Amino acid sequence: MKKTDIYVGLNDQDTKVQKFETEKYVSVLKRLCIAYKVPFSFTLIDGGYIHDSGEYTQEKTLVLTLIDADKNIIEEIAKDLCVFFHQESVLVTVGEIEAYSISEQL
Repeated sequence: MKKTDIYVGLNDQDTKVQKFETEKYVSVLKRLCIAYKVPFSFTLIDGGYIHDSGEYTQEKTLVLTLIDADKNIIEEIAKDLCVFFHQESVLVTVGEIEAYSISEQL
């Protein structure tokens, strides 16, 4: 089983500052995942990024986690996030995981 994380910074690629409240970005992320009908989770982290120009920036970052998603869907979501959040790029990481569910009834 594969776990994919998509890291998308919230600072605008041109102004290098966050244009909207974090909740607005979260709302867009959720609506995008619902539109693609993919199970998802996300976290908000603080991070740093080096632009293509070599400039370093610190920013809030959303990390979208998808489990066993189709590669084509992952790439479409990543492209959409790049456009919607006005990013130079987004980072996609993929790794093999072992996962299972546990349920219990009283």
